[in-house]
Amino acid sequence: MYYVYILYSRKYNKSYVGFTSNLDNRLLSHNELGTKGFTLKYRPWELVTAETYLTKKEAMTREKFLKSGQGRELVKTKIQQWLFE
Repeated sequence: MYYVYILYSRKYNKSYVGFTSNLDNRLLSHNELGTKGFTLKYRPWELVTAETYLTKKEAMTREKFLKSGQGRELVKTKIQQWLFE
């Protein structure tokens, strides 16, 4: 299983999209264990949503879309819905 996930930092109003095969470890890395990269500067991160895929290729394709222009709009919409649930 592979996961495509959206993180949100309320403190900095930033979002992040990624994919992984181990969601729990990846979230721990983004919030506590990681020592470099984009997400380090904008902690803490909250999980907005995670989608499950059977293959790495499917997950990578979805991640790529969510990082595109159209995908970024979808990410913004998902974050807004999540914030006001």
